[in-house]
Amino acid sequence: MPITGIAYLAEAREGELSFVGSEKFLDDFARSRATAVLAKKGIKLPSTTKTVLWVDDPDLAVAQLLELFAPPPEEVPIGIDPSAKIALSAQIDPSCRIGPNVFVGARTKIGAGTALHANVYVGSDVTIGPRCEFFPHVVIRERITIGQHVIIHAGSILGTDGFGYRWNGREHAKIPHIGTVIIEDDVEIGSCTCIDRGKFGATKIGRGTKIDNLVQVAHNCQIGPFCILVGQAGLAGSAKLGAGVVIAGQAAIRDHISIGDQATITACAAVMNNVEPKAIMSGMPAQPHRVAVKEQIALRKLPELIQQVKQLQEEIEKLKNDGV
Repeated sequence: MPITGIAYLAEAREGELSFVGSEKFLDDFARSRATAVLAKKGIKLPSTTKTVLWVDDPDLAVAQLLELFAPPPEEVPIGIDPSAKIALSAQIDPSCRIGPNVFVGARTKIGAGTALHANVYVGSDVTIGPRCEFFPHVVIRERITIGQHVIIHAGSILGTDGFGYRWNGREHAKIPHIGTVIIEDDVEIGSCTCIDRGKFGATKIGRGTKIDNLVQVAHNCQIGPFCILVGQAGLAGSAKLGAGVVIAGQAAIRDHISIGDQATITACAAVMNNVEPKAIMSGMPAQPHRVAVKEQIALRKLPELIQQVKQLQEEIEKLKNDGV
């Protein structure tokens, strides 16, 4: 029977492929109507008539197969839409795809095969490498450098001034930010993410890093290669991330600190000090994950402990009143 699609075990129908990566999903596996299942090697599956394909990593295998079933993405035609406004000094490769109402500023260079969807704004003196794709309403401010095969999703803004002010005795005086942003190859940036330019020098996003929606990267941050930044994470100015760092959702990283290679910052953590390589940090303020978990367990016992202390105090008072 041909496979016509991919679905979760509980939702899969006859003719579809599903996957199981843990024995906790064995009940779903037994009830599933999927014709074939990708299963992690070593799992003990119940007897079944389904076709089972054993793999090392079902999630990775599914990711590779999804490309076969995905509907073709909406493409911008090769060429420049008549409604686009392109500076005369801009250099755009003939194979580029420039959509409706796109603006490209003076002296900007755009590499082969890059696609700019409707209403993208690219300022002056920007360099964009080949095979990039920017979705509607992306804003790339002036003097920014972007490598090849970079994907930026709708509504993200690169190159805004950093949030820098200094009290001068009367008001918060704005600090000019004259630096830039550098995005290396194979970076993907989600929707409505903001990456601020450096005060001087560059805010830099390393090769292969993936940034979720609604992430804030402040001026002069240095993000290493192959990092993951999850939605609503925020990095303050000049924070430095090593290679392979994971910043989970709503985590906050203070300014001028360093996070070592392959460290993980868990959701909602607030990092106030430097983090060692491969450390896992949790809590507010962040501390080693095991310590944070022990503290949370202790906090849950606090109401009971307070009641016990109150009872002991009452017993002590009673003994005093009895003259003991």
